[in-house]
Amino acid sequence: MSLPLTRVLTLLELLQSNAGLTGPELADRLDTDARTVRRYVAHLRDLGIPVQAERGRYGGYRLARGYRMPPLVLTNDEALAVVLGLLAAERLGMGTAVLAGAGARAKIERVLPDALREPLCAMRETLFFTANAVIAQAPESSVLLALAQASRSRTTVGISYQSGRQEQTERDVDPYGVVFHTGRWYLVGHDHLRDDLRTFRIDRVASVHPRTKTFNIPDGFDPVAHLTANLAQGPYRWQVEVTIHGPLDEIARRLPRSAVTLTARTAGVLMRARAERLDGMAHMLASLEWPFTIHRPDELRVALKDLADQLTAAAERTPGELSQ
Repeated sequence: MSLPLTRVLTLLELLQSNAGLTGPELADRLDTDARTVRRYVAHLRDLGIPVQAERGRYGGYRLARGYRMPPLVLTNDEALAVVLGLLAAERLGMGTAVLAGAGARAKIERVLPDALREPLCAMRETLFFTANAVIAQAPESSVLLALAQASRSRTTVGISYQSGRQEQTERDVDPYGVVFHTGRWYLVGHDHLRDDLRTFRIDRVASVHPRTKTFNIPDGFDPVAHLTANLAQGPYRWQVEVTIHGPLDEIARRLPRSAVTLTARTAGVLMRARAERLDGMAHMLASLEWPFTIHRPDELRVALKDLADQLTAAAERTPGELSQ
């Protein structure tokens, strides 16, 4: 690659990551002069890349707003950081769309040169985590981004929300913060419908509509502290933990991901759930083809024994008994 072309590509990379650099600043970074910088800018424009020049004290060169560069230019350290970030997000259950992380990794690896792609593939295939893999219900990307933007701008939003009891409501919320906790995304904020501070599961938010009203977050409010304290109290009567001795992927397909959190363990898959009644939990576990071990609560063992007695009685019942 010739020296001028190398500098033109370097200029493009500088404009992608630094908006508003002046001609002298770019000349200094490219080890050339301002006149040559202008010539390089002309080359980029000839290629159809919209480089804008603004005059004045705060002027400089920048790419047009909304312009997306098709080439991916990453250093070795930057590519490693991106791949590791995607792997960590996948492990923690932070994905917002099925296979989105894997698709992003595939695109990155496809455009990287062999000298960089092969070591990164080796890293992906040989990397181990001490943290356990988590599979949980993922929210819609558009919903998550809209809530984050409203939280930053302190703007009230209207949301369509479905509760754990399948009740659909429309409500206005002041989003104080978005929190990721143990495989799930949560919204913490002031609920205008209840006139109280509430926590919402973002995977249960169907849509978000911005309002014109703005708000202020109470001084010293900590969304993480509020969420963890709220979940510790919990509206459900029972906290359930069961190890299911089977493959994570197949178990995840069988269980309602909106109701449980699954974590891969050496002995199997740890299922965590909250329940108001244990008879429904007993039916769900009994429907699985894999053995399982109950950690808590002990009352779940009683519920399973009651279910077993009912099934045994049904199996032993004769047609004549039904007519009596």
